[in-house]
Amino acid sequence: MLKFLLWCILLVLCWPLALLALVLYPFIWLLLLPFRIVGIAVGGVLAAVWALVTLPLRVVKGAF
Repeated sequence: MLKFLLWCILLVLCWPLALLALVLYPFIWLLLLPFRIVGIAVGGVLAAVWALVTLPLRVVKGAF
């Protein structure tokens, strides 16, 4: 909703730029999509490594 409100303000202030942003937004979204996928994959790998690092502590903590 915030993006839409900002776009409406841009439309009032400078309508050619707002229309250009409206046309280019899908292309930019498609261009950035691989970076999002890589970010999700890296986040998953880091979560798995963190789980392996903290596993001994959780096992010892659970024994007491």
